[in-house]
Amino acid sequence: MELRTKTVAVAALEQFCQAALRACGLSEEHARLTTEVLVTTDTFGVFTHGTKNLRGYVRRLRAGGLKAQAAPFVAREGPAWAIVDGQSAIGMVTSVFAMNTAVRKAGISGIAYVGVRNSCHFGAAGYYALLAAKADMIGMAMANDTPSMAVPGSKQAVLGTNPFAYAVPAGEQDPIFMDIASSAVAGGKVRIFQELNQKVPDTWLVDAEGVPTSDPFVYPYKGALMPFAGHKGYGFAAMIETLSGMLTAGATMAQIRGWIDSDPSLPTQHCAAFLAFNVGAITPLPEFKGRIDTMVRDIRSRPKAKGAARIYLPGEMEWEKRREALARGIAMPQDVLASLRALAEDLGMKAAWL
Repeated sequence: MELRTKTVAVAALEQFCQAALRACGLSEEHARLTTEVLVTTDTFGVFTHGTKNLRGYVRRLRAGGLKAQAAPFVAREGPAWAIVDGQSAIGMVTSVFAMNTAVRKAGISGIAYVGVRNSCHFGAAGYYALLAAKADMIGMAMANDTPSMAVPGSKQAVLGTNPFAYAVPAGEQDPIFMDIASSAVAGGKVRIFQELNQKVPDTWLVDAEGVPTSDPFVYPYKGALMPFAGHKGYGFAAMIETLSGMLTAGATMAQIRGWIDSDPSLPTQHCAAFLAFNVGAITPLPEFKGRIDTMVRDIRSRPKAKGAARIYLPGEMEWEKRREALARGIAMPQDVLASLRALAEDLGMKAAWL
């Protein structure tokens, strides 16, 4: 599958996104934070979770399902944990607040968990895990979602795609990080195939009878996504549901509304969880970073499979794409540009690069 692209300057994209969010009532700081999460995600090349989704968030902000003036707060806490109520603020603002809270508490207690309730779709989990890595901590981020994934033995969606990310600080090397859905593929990728009217691999979806299919149009109303690696992805999603929704006493499974296709005037009630591990409190930080660097070099130096040019570390491709994007602009796919053009039309905005 090939997508035509157009190069967009990072600064121009940031300016447009901030203006769109401020037009919907967000404060300058909340607009900046949200823009940073989305545009950073685009620079990593993860376009399914970046600015393409801004139009959907704006739709909910204008309808009232997301509260433009809301601010997350700590509802309950202990020395090494907290429960944050997002109050239906835009998910990026609540998630940054929650991970920063986890980092602060881990700085005192060594390890911290922060659960979130009453939030919304938060974009790419990897961004929040990397916030901890920037503070020399190991970070983990995850969230529950409205059911769109079947589980072994079911013929309909039972759990959400429930994403998970981790990030590990390094010394001379880039932080190692991974950001995945519990499903075989994120729902946003299926939507791209729908837009292109192309079949998907038959390992992605099941139809209304729970049978694998290559028809992308069964999703999300007639079929469901498959979990990655069968029962392993299923078990992973259940763990994320527990830490995000069950432990926070927030919404779970079918109680969560889809952020794309539910009534935009209603809150979605997504939940999330963030963990931070203070490396320096557990082991000498310089020694740890040196060990991570050694591991990275060791993995890269291993014998290559036939036809393989190199061995990548988790997140290495994304770091290379980000450096390229910051230096030369983002190679933006046409489906992302189309969504941003539609958003500009919705708000009566103009941008020459669109």
